[in-house]
Amino acid sequence: MGIGDKAKHAAEDVAGKAKEAAGKLTDNEKLEAEGTAEQAKADIKKAGDDVKDAFDK
Repeated sequence: MGIGDKAKHAAEDVAGKAKEAAGKLTDNEKLEAEGTAEQAKADIKKAGDDVKDAFDK
């Protein structure tokens, strides 16, 4: 697994957290839900990275 992919997935997670926080601050439930969904998507990708890394060793 490339470092670039891991960094990209971490960035997606951070962006999701920021979007969720912005949604909470502005009381925008849609924005908050989008942020939560982005974080979940990034977590799944990171888990896939971990599985690939385990098989590469």
